[in-house]
Amino acid sequence: MALTADPDEDLVCRVGQGDPAAIQALVARKLPRMLALAHRMLGDPAEAEDVAQEAMLRAWKQAPRWTPGQAKFDTWLHRVGLNLCYDRLRKRREIATDSLPDRADDGPAPDRGLMAADTGTRVEAALARLPDRQREAIVLCHYQELTNIEAAALMTISVDALESLLSRGRRALRLALVDIRPGAEGA
Repeated sequence: MALTADPDEDLVCRVGQGDPAAIQALVARKLPRMLALAHRMLGDPAEAEDVAQEAMLRAWKQAPRWTPGQAKFDTWLHRVGLNLCYDRLRKRREIATDSLPDRADDGPAPDRGLMAADTGTRVEAALARLPDRQREAIVLCHYQELTNIEAAALMTISVDALESLLSRGRRALRLALVDIRPGAEGA
């Protein structure tokens, strides 16, 4: 089965050759998506930054050894990011605490967008309560905008299995957020 052309192939090759402009371009192109992925998986902006930076560092180190045609670079980078997220999630389970850490409110100012902030917080919390694989499927398809085929390949499962995870995840999110209705902000 032939892979489609990898849009990052030339850039990764140039990064592997130490081209500073290519390194900057790769970071500019990939860092925002890695940050978004890690934030959705971990729910912690500081941890998300650490994961995204580590994923980019690994990309830079791997670039000289990158073999085009085996997998798309973006797919490999997403897998690295997800693995780093899962490492952190495992460590969280191992460290039992009595209270949650304080979190800075990075939402809109109190006089604007209270409903939007509350809705966003509730969606994030509901997403965080999903089983890991369901959350991974939802994040990859809905937030990272990967196709079902790309997400299934990344998760090393069949498309049918991915669609089952998506269906169960969406159902759980609908149940958790049943009282949120589009357009109900002004009600």
